[in-house]
Amino acid sequence: MKGGSFLHRRIRVHILHTNDIHSHFDQMPRIHTVLETLRKYLQGSDEPFFTIDVGDYMDRVRIETEGTNGLANRAIMSATGYQMVTLGNNELLTFSKEELTSLYQDAPFTVLATNVKDLGGKTPSWIKRKSVREVEGCRIGFLGVTISFPTVYELLGWDVEDPFEVLAKEVVKLRQEVDLIVVLSHLGLGHDRRLAELVPEIDVILGSHTHHLLETPEWVGSTMIAAAGKFGEHVGHVTVEMEQGTRRIMGMSARCLPVEKIKADRGIEQKILQYGKSAQYALAKPILQLQEPLPIDWNEESALGNLLADGLLAWMDADCSLVNAGQLLGGLEMGDVSRGRLHEICPHPINPCRMRLSGQSIRLTLEQALVKEFKNRRIKGFGFRGEQLGTINMAGIEATYDLSAPPMERLREVMIKGVPLEDKKRYQVATIDMFTFGVGYLEMEKGEEIEYFLPEFLRDVLAHQLQQKGAIQHSWKRRWHPMK
Repeated sequence: MKGGSFLHRRIRVHILHTNDIHSHFDQMPRIHTVLETLRKYLQGSDEPFFTIDVGDYMDRVRIETEGTNGLANRAIMSATGYQMVTLGNNELLTFSKEELTSLYQDAPFTVLATNVKDLGGKTPSWIKRKSVREVEGCRIGFLGVTISFPTVYELLGWDVEDPFEVLAKEVVKLRQEVDLIVVLSHLGLGHDRRLAELVPEIDVILGSHTHHLLETPEWVGSTMIAAAGKFGEHVGHVTVEMEQGTRRIMGMSARCLPVEKIKADRGIEQKILQYGKSAQYALAKPILQLQEPLPIDWNEESALGNLLADGLLAWMDADCSLVNAGQLLGGLEMGDVSRGRLHEICPHPINPCRMRLSGQSIRLTLEQALVKEFKNRRIKGFGFRGEQLGTINMAGIEATYDLSAPPMERLREVMIKGVPLEDKKRYQVATIDMFTFGVGYLEMEKGEEIEYFLPEFLRDVLAHQLQQKGAIQHSWKRRWHPMK
């Protein structure tokens, strides 16, 4: 706080923020050290602060999250001293409503989700649509919004409203109560820029979702946009200077602090270790015993890839199934198979889905699967936690091909349930939600009448299929046939 008359005395308010940590537990002890160091300094300077996370703190790719249903994440958030958080798509899409309620019902921090309600139109008791905090006579209003995926969220019991429409209304109301408006935005940088244009009354936008690192803030009019990148590699620090008497904003700045070389907090490390052991124990129970290994090959047909395709076809009533081999990060060895091992080889938060797809799109997808450049494609995001796309594994389909022919002209015959494929016919295809987002095999994005099957993930489909009588033997049956 700076001196002078009360009317013109200035105060500095600090917002310490993280986003898109995605269960990078390796970074959390260092994040704790950075935040504690900053907070102790600010307390010594008598300057108020808030500690905030802007969503996707959790990610089921990590065993600590999967094996504790997020309890490990909540424990570290609590110990780290977060005061407010918002929900990212990773929280809303990969945890059931019941699991989220259990996690957040008694949390020592505020969960801000201004555009999230249940399908009945009610806001759960553990969600707050706004939070108003007063420091040194200045009132600060916080709102939180997350990206909307209406069709999918409804299947999980959520009504995630259009964030722009909701904020346009809420900001007008909140503006009458407060001197500073801060939005926790899990929308992505492009949407943040648009939001600042559409709702210029917002003072600060804390961004996330698109993993953008703003080492210096962006400005859209008088709105400042800040973001701290991804995976806990940085901590963001926003400073707002206000005149205490008039409560006017006199200046704003933002920076990002790298945590790579920071000393890890031992207490947080110990907590993570304890939850890791609990998670391993929870997932260690065998669900079956294999009499033979089941291999995976990203470039060629394999038994485990076929078994996943068989599982998708059995999970949904369809004519055929298509799934990329890259969904499986490893094979299964002979002996006991646990849920922990299935999580290890299939960690993605990816769900089954069904669509109507033309025979032509199926044919083009299979042609792409015979092209090395397609199989080797590196893809990121949209739930995928693997390395490369991989070939297509399929069920209900038999394809004969000639690799000596030019790319995209290698198929000689395609049969679906023993009948030749017709380009103009529309087929029911069991597949994965990732393809509907335009990632991987691009013809799959043309699917229509899409139905998502939630909350099960691909590893749940795999676990179910592994336990079906005759399924393992059938997985060795070839579906791709080279010309002799």
